[in-house]
Amino acid sequence: MLTNYFKIAWRNLIRNKAFSAINIWGLAIGIAACLLILQYVSFELSYDNFHAKGDRIYRVLQDRYDKGKLSTQWAGGAQAAGNSFKANFGEVEDYVKVLKRRAMIADYGEKSLKVERVFTASESFFNIFSYPLLAGNVNTVLAEPNTVVLSESVAKRLFGSENPMGKTIKLNQERAVKVTGVYQDMPANTHLHADLLIPHVTFIKDMGKDNNPDQAWMWDGALSYLLLRPNASPKALEAKFVPYIQKTIGAELKKYDADAIYTLQPLRNIHLYSHFMEEAEPNGDGNTVYLLLGIAFFIVVIAWVNYINLATARAVNRAKEVGIRKAVGSLRGQLIRQFMTESVVLNGLAVGLALLLVVIALPIFNQLSGQQLSFSFLLSSRFWLPLIGLFVVGAFLSGLYPAFVLSGFRPVSVLKGKVSTSRQGIILRKSLVVFQFAASLFLLVGTLAVYNQIQYMRAQSLGLNIDQTLVINPPIIKTDSTFMRQMLAFKDELLRRSDIRSITASTVVPGQASDWNAGGIRLKGTDESKSKQYRIIGVDYDFLKTFDLKLLAGRNFSKEFGADPKALIFNKKAVQQLGFDQPEEAIGKQIEFWGETFTLVGVTDNFHQQSLRDAYEPLILRLIPDVRGFFSIKMAGRELNSTIDEVRSEWNHFFPGNPFEYSFLDERFNEQYRADQRFGQVFGLFTGLAILVACLGLFGLASFTTAQRTKEIGIRKVLGASVGEIVQMLYREFAILILVAFVVATPLAWYAVRQWLQGYAFRTDIQWWLFIVPFVMVLLIALLTVSFQSIKAALMNPVTSLRTE
Repeated sequence: MLTNYFKIAWRNLIRNKAFSAINIWGLAIGIAACLLILQYVSFELSYDNFHAKGDRIYRVLQDRYDKGKLSTQWAGGAQAAGNSFKANFGEVEDYVKVLKRRAMIADYGEKSLKVERVFTASESFFNIFSYPLLAGNVNTVLAEPNTVVLSESVAKRLFGSENPMGKTIKLNQERAVKVTGVYQDMPANTHLHADLLIPHVTFIKDMGKDNNPDQAWMWDGALSYLLLRPNASPKALEAKFVPYIQKTIGAELKKYDADAIYTLQPLRNIHLYSHFMEEAEPNGDGNTVYLLLGIAFFIVVIAWVNYINLATARAVNRAKEVGIRKAVGSLRGQLIRQFMTESVVLNGLAVGLALLLVVIALPIFNQLSGQQLSFSFLLSSRFWLPLIGLFVVGAFLSGLYPAFVLSGFRPVSVLKGKVSTSRQGIILRKSLVVFQFAASLFLLVGTLAVYNQIQYMRAQSLGLNIDQTLVINPPIIKTDSTFMRQMLAFKDELLRRSDIRSITASTVVPGQASDWNAGGIRLKGTDESKSKQYRIIGVDYDFLKTFDLKLLAGRNFSKEFGADPKALIFNKKAVQQLGFDQPEEAIGKQIEFWGETFTLVGVTDNFHQQSLRDAYEPLILRLIPDVRGFFSIKMAGRELNSTIDEVRSEWNHFFPGNPFEYSFLDERFNEQYRADQRFGQVFGLFTGLAILVACLGLFGLASFTTAQRTKEIGIRKVLGASVGEIVQMLYREFAILILVAFVVATPLAWYAVRQWLQGYAFRTDIQWWLFIVPFVMVLLIALLTVSFQSIKAALMNPVTSLRTE
C-alpha cells in the first residue's frame, strides 16, 4: 500500500508540473535560507559552551556610580575583585584574573614574530577554562614569573618542529622569558582569544611591593572570573558583595559621593549580551541573532503557506478523483495518508534542492555575514538535525490541512458536479496571503530602516576631520627615555615634505574608545564629593590642528607656555559636567587630577570619538608631549603610495625593529559600522528571498484563481467588458489583500523600527516613506507576478472560455 501511495504521489507531481515546480522551488528556497540562518544562529549561541565547568563560571561586572547616577559599566573591573571574593566567600571555589596587554614582539634566534593578542592570567586559568593544554602542567604552567605560555600556532611559527618547552624567548627585545606550556589554539566560538599568556605573578612583580594590583580596588581593567561551588546561588552571592564593598572601600567611595556595584554575569551570556568597557574583544549582538531567527521562521512559514494555499486552491480540480476513490471503497484515513504522502514526497524533493542551494550560497553567505562556515558543517549534527526537523515539521504541517480538506468531499455531491470552494476555505487562503505579504512588508520596512540609519550616521558631521589621515600603530619596542627625541625627529623629518600637512600622536584615535577612565577629577578647592568621572585622551601639541577640532573658548596647547605640560582641554560635555553653562566661564580654572593640579586652557565643541551609536562623552585632552601612542599623519598630496613609502622608510630609520602597520582613519572609523552594514545586507538578502517565495505562491494562486474564473471572464467579455476591465478586476482582488497586509504590518513595523533605533544615541527620524515605498514595491511586484495569467485570461477568446465549461 505504501508503495502505491508513493507511485500515485509521483504521478500527481509529474502531471501538475507547474504546481510541483512552484512548491518545490518555494520550499527549497525557504528551507535553504532557514538552514543558513540557523547555522549562523547556532554558532552565535554556541559561544563558550565547550567549557566543562561553564555552568558554574561567572564573570564579575562592575558598575560605577557618580552622585547616584550610573557613570560606567566595566567588564574589566577592580584589580582586587577576583582574589578578594575568593578569600572572603565560601561560595567561590576558585577564580582567575585576566588582563589585556598590548601587542608584543617575540624573538627566538633569527625568528621574530608580532603577537597581537596578549594577556596576563593567574594560575587557575587552565583549571577553570577548558582550553586544552598540549604541553605543560595545568597547575603550575602560570605559577612562576618571567615565563610564558604560547598558543599552538605561535609556537609553530617561532619554533617550527622544535620542542618549545623550556626554551627562552625575548619579548619586545627586552625581557627573556621561559616557555612553560603550549595550549591548543582557542576555538572561534569563545569570547576570549589569546595567542600568548603571561603569568599574573609577573605583572605583580613588575608593579612592586608598594603597588600590588591584588589589593587595588580603585584600579580598573581586570577581567575577573569566579568558579562557584556546585549549587551555589549567584544571586545570593551578589547580595553579599554589597556589604563587603561598603566595609572594604565604602569610606573611599563616600569621599567622592560614588558607589561601586558588583554583579555576576554567566560565562555563556558574555558574547551576546556584554558590551561594556574593557571587554576582551568585541562581542556579538543577541538582538540581531534572534531577529535573524525570526526572519528564518518567516521565510520557511511563507513557503509552507504557499503549499497549503495552492493545495487547497486545487481542491476543486481534484474533487472528482476523491469522489471516485470514495465510491470504490477508499476510506477517509486512506485518502489522508495518500495526500500526506504527496506532501512528504514534495518536501523531500525540496530538501534535496535546498541542500544544493546551501552549497552554492554558502560562500556568498559567509561574505555577507562575516562568518567562516566551511562545507564540513554539512556533515555535523548542527546541520542535519535542523534539516530533518524542517522536513518532518514541514511535511506534516503543510500537508495536514490540505489532506483533511481534500479527503472531506462527499462522493455523491462531487460526482454530480455539485462542488465548490467553501467560504471558510477562501477566507483561510486570503488570510494566509495577507500573512505572507504582511511578513514581507515588515521585513522590507526593517531593511530600509537599517539602510537609512547607516546612511544617516555616515552623512553626519563628526566634529573633526578624518579625511586623508594615515594612522600608524604605536611602536612596541625601545620606547625608553630616548623616545621623545625619536618622536620629534621623526615628525620633523616628515614635515619637511610638501605632501604632509601635520602629524600628531595620541593614546587613541577617532573611532576608538578611550580606555583611560579617570575619576576623582574636580575643580581645585572643591570638596572631593564633587568629583566626577571623565574619559581621558593623551595627546601632543598638534592634536587639535591635525583633526581640525573647533575651539569654543580658550586656546590650543602651545610650547610658548612653560606650564603647558600641566594643561588640559575639555570638550563641551565635560565642561557642562564640571558645572559651567558657558565654555568661557571654565577657562583658566584649576583642576584637581589624581593629586596634581592642572589648568583648563581650552574648550572644544563636542566631537564623535566613536560611532554615532554612542552619545557624546565628557572628554579631557591631556597634554603629554612624549605620548606613546598612535601617529596620525594628515596628507595633502594625491600620490599616496609614494608618500606611504617615504613614511615607512623614515619609520624604519627612527623606530627600527617596530613593525610598520598603517591604516586610513576614515576606513578605520567606518569599520565601526561594519556590523550594522553586514546585518543590513543579510537582512536585505533574506527579505528579498521572502518576497520571492511569497510571489512564487502568488503566481501559482493567480493561475488557479484565473482558471476557476474562466467562464466568468468569457461571459463578461461577451457582455462587452474590455481587456483592461478584466485585468483590473483580477488585479483588484490581490491589491486589496496587499492593502490589508499593509494595514497589519505598518504598526508592527513602526514599533519594531522604533525599538531598534533606541540603541542609537544619534538616530534618524522614522519617515513616512519607510512604509509607503515597501508597500508600492510589494504591490508592483505582486501585480507583475499575476499579470501574466491575468492578461492571458483577459485576451482569451470568449468562445474558447465558455467551451471549457
